[in-house]
Parts: sequence; C-alpha cells; structure tokens
Amino acid sequence: MQNVRIILIFFLSITAFTAAAQNSEVVKNYINIYKSLAMAEMQRTGVPASIKLAQGIHETMAGTSKLVLKSNNHFGIKCKSNWTGESVSHDDDARGECFRKYSSPEDSYRDHSNFLKNSQRYASLFILDPTDYTGWANGLKNAGYATNPKYPQVLIKLIEDYNLQEYTLIALGQQQAKPDEMASIPEMNKEITIPSTPSAAITVAGENQSVKKSEYPKGEFRINDTRVVYIQQGTSFLSIAQQYNVPLARLFEFNEISQSEASEKDQLIYLQRKRKTGSEEFYIVQPEENLHEIAQKQGIRLESLLELNWLKNNELPAPGEQLSLKKKSSAMPKLAIKENFSLNSGRRIQATN
Repeated sequence: MQNVRIILIFFLSITAFTAAAQNSEVVKNYINIYKSLAMAEMQRTGVPASIKLAQGIHETMAGTSKLVLKSNNHFGIKCKSNWTGESVSHDDDARGECFRKYSSPEDSYRDHSNFLKNSQRYASLFILDPTDYTGWANGLKNAGYATNPKYPQVLIKLIEDYNLQEYTLIALGQQQAKPDEMASIPEMNKEITIPSTPSAAITVAGENQSVKKSEYPKGEFRINDTRVVYIQQGTSFLSIAQQYNVPLARLFEFNEISQSEASEKDQLIYLQRKRKTGSEEFYIVQPEENLHEIAQKQGIRLESLLELNWLKNNELPAPGEQLSLKKKSSAMPKLAIKENFSLNSGRRIQATN
C-alpha cells in the first residue's frame, strides 16, 4: 500500500511538472507573438510594455481563454456605454456581460492603450517612471481596473518570472534589442517621444534622422465613428477631395481649417462632419497641444469642445488638465497660456502667461 502511495505521489508530481512546463511554453509563445506590438504601443502612448504583456497573459490565459478566442479581446475590456463596435456576451463578474470584440489583436492592443491614456481615472499612472512596473501594477488595481485583490501581485510575478521588463527597457532605448525585435518594430529606427514622459526619447545608434512615425493607418479609417484620413505635409487638399468624393469647400469646413492648396503639416483630415461629442468621457491634455489638435484627435467639433469645457478659442488648458467630451464640465479647466493660432497650420503665433 505504501509503495502504491509513493508511486501515485510520484505520478502526480510528474503530471504537475509537465503541466507547468506546458503552461510556461504557452506563455513564452504568447510573449514572442505580442512583444513587438507591446513595445510599439509603449512608444505610441507610454503604457509600459511589461505591464501590457503581463495584463495580456493574465487576461487571456496566455491567448487560450474563451473570451480572446471569440473576440480578440486581450485585456478583458467591457463594452461600457460609449462602445459602438461589435461585442460578445461572456460570463465574468455576472452572467452574460458585454465585452468588446475586435477584428484583430492589434485593434485590441491599441484600444487598451487608448482606454488607459484617455481616462482621467488612470492619469496618475502616466506620471510614474515607465520602468516602475510595481507602481503601475498597484496603480491599476487602486484605480479600479480589476476586482481581484491579488491583481498587482499576479502582474508583478508574471513580469519577474518571464523577464518582461526587458521589453520596456528596449522600448525606452535603455537596452539593446535583438535583431529580430529590431526588424519587427519600425519605431526602433527612429527617435520617438512617449507622451507624458518627455525624458524617455528613443534614439538608435547610427540613425541621424529624427522622425515620429504616424500612429494612424494608411487610407480611410474612422475616429469617433467618423470617416477620416491621415495626410502628409504638402498633400493637395483638392486631390483628397477628389479621391474621396467630398466637395473641397466642405473638406475645409469639416476640419475647421482655412482654405489653402496644400497641407502645411502632417494631419488628420475628416471626410464628413465631426460629432458633437467624443467617444470617451474625458481627454487629458498633453504638452504642446492646442484645442484644434485635440478636437481633430478626438473627432469632435471644435465649437463643441469649447462649449463643453467653458473655453474660448484663444484659451489653452494646462497639460494634465481633464477635458469633458460628452457632457458639460462642472468647471473650466486650469489654463496654461492664451494663444492665437492659425487653424490651417495649428501653429502658435504668440503666447503669453
């Protein structure tokens, strides 16, 4: 009987070891697939690659959960009232809850970054050093991202067990990327400034150019359920109007810019009138942004943005201030400067305190 018990214990130990090894391989496979995407998103928005990968691993059971298989939702983001895309029903805290559905993992990773970056709830996280994964993990829990009280410990353990911090360091230019990682991240060949962390510029040795890669796709896409394209400096407005069958005068009207032959900068150009409200509840003002740029980025009419936040066209909220995108703000945001700028170029002409 004793021998049988020893054999049984040995068998169970071997089974557990094998399962753990298989699970480890599944996690490593997930990391290899999505590490480049996590680093690119960090460069775009400042969400640490280590945190994003740990969340993705945990929320999807390393890409094997029922939710991710039927929705490409890698971060367990629920629909919320402002979600207008596809959705799936999934049992979580309650039965049959509404979760966002994406056409690709890339869309899920991008939406997760925007979800964190554009919410006042998580604004304090972007003040942290991007290498402080412990602070980020605890900050997510404190901000209400997850109901599991052990959520920070889960993320921290994943980051340390699988050395996910290296991808944060690579994205910051503080650690050399492997050749395959360099090839798969276009941004690694350029200098990129992460929003809200201006000291974390990424420069690769041997590259003299300083270029910020567009975060927008080529061709027509949608922001706030509104048709839009991203054009480069020098692009003829007439060519855009003809290509997308939009009257030229309407093109200037939709984008609240002065008439001119060609674009003086890289910018978003809407092909239909923007919405009166945004897709998110709030937007956090970034350094060097003006109100027209914010309105374009959020797909909301400039006059609506001004009205919702008690602002005038020559007033600029201070960086870090919260702008309301859906309903009238209870108070005017703190102002940084007053400015006059050309609507066509978006450049500041003069500024005073």
